[in-house]
Amino acid sequence: MSKLNHQISLLELIQILSEYRQHIILNLYKLKEDYQRTGIKLVRGVRDINGDLITPSLQTEDIYAGDFVQMGVFAINRNTATINMLVKRKVKLVKAEDHTPIIEIAGLLAHDLHNFNNYTIVKDGKVHISALNIKISNKKVFDLLQSKGVITADKFEFDCEYQIQLDNLPLVPVNINFGNIDGLFTQLAEIKVITSILSACLRHQSELFVSNQVEELKQHYLSKNLYLNFPTTQEYSDPIDSHISHKIEFGNQDILNLSKLYAANQFLGRRYEVYDQKTGEIFLKPTLEMVLNQNIAFRQKAISARMKLTKVDDLMKPIFDDFLGININGRIGEILGKVGEHNLALLLYAQHAHKSVNREELIAAMTTAYKKLVAYVEQIYQEKISPMVFYIGSTGLLPNKISATALTADELTAKYPHLQFSKNEQSGTFFEVGNTIISIYPQTEYYSKNSLAVS
Repeated sequence: MSKLNHQISLLELIQILSEYRQHIILNLYKLKEDYQRTGIKLVRGVRDINGDLITPSLQTEDIYAGDFVQMGVFAINRNTATINMLVKRKVKLVKAEDHTPIIEIAGLLAHDLHNFNNYTIVKDGKVHISALNIKISNKKVFDLLQSKGVITADKFEFDCEYQIQLDNLPLVPVNINFGNIDGLFTQLAEIKVITSILSACLRHQSELFVSNQVEELKQHYLSKNLYLNFPTTQEYSDPIDSHISHKIEFGNQDILNLSKLYAANQFLGRRYEVYDQKTGEIFLKPTLEMVLNQNIAFRQKAISARMKLTKVDDLMKPIFDDFLGININGRIGEILGKVGEHNLALLLYAQHAHKSVNREELIAAMTTAYKKLVAYVEQIYQEKISPMVFYIGSTGLLPNKISATALTADELTAKYPHLQFSKNEQSGTFFEVGNTIISIYPQTEYYSKNSLAVS
């Protein structure tokens, strides 16, 4: 093994491949030759009452056949020491029965469609792919990879295939630096509440398409964002096995992790009544899409003796109150201001003041705000949280600069009795770092035992 290989970690290599991916193509055929899936194998289609597979009436065909694809996009998992590579290939949509191409859908040309496939590079702190075979179109990228010891060739050749070994690299840099994560959980939790609200409001809405266009897109297995979205079901022929994965979560002394937050429509039904202002009818199963209807109003629901209010209620209710116009406190505007999005807050506050607000304009503002918030959260994870999760998951240790004593669930409950634990979390180990609580707990994951990737 070359000593040069230890000049760079796998995490640093992934960062280089990500930054210069436009100059690198990947031999996908070689990657898939012995690639083992890390999850349950899914096939396109649905099962009938007898369990027989009914396949979609449409299917996809690669436009550009061949072994090579553009280098994928890498992402560190938010909760485990796992790195995935997302590869996309341009495809055409065709009828399954006779392969007739679909040219036009809902007034759009169907010429810019892609299949997306995820390949796991590292799984739970273990290298899952031993090597990547690539070609490089830019000599500066070749020189950089050569200087890091991951390419041993002496001379750059644009038509030469280079093999980068992954299984002889340390996973993380020796002197890795992490940013401060204090206070991040509350910020992420508040944003998650708003994105959950907006997602529920927009569930059947589109800023670009009318309802019958959305329905036609759906019939062609396309989402309103023009992503292919085929139904999938488990492949029965593959035996299933399981393994224990260690999940890493962040929270604080009030809320253990983000999974404790209620879904938006669930919280709406928990704390609010939704009624028709003209008839007074109270809706038994309200949804946040009703916000878009002019004659619908919201009010607080009486707290029953059986309802136990929690710290999750304390966090979520002021945001809901502001969004619904029940108690205008500026929380929506404050949170949206972090991503420079003020239009939605202005429209909501205008609506609460009983001013006329255009429905299409409101949907467009919600869509823009949702996209900005999602991108902002992803940036926080990739820059500040996911690298630390990967370090903890791959080394089994906290970073050197973090000093904290391991606590059990019982010990943490003694300090903070209001914290809520799932069954898996009760078996976990917890570290209190400033106002942040890091949780590490076991979780059973299932995968198809004999299934190689052929998609």
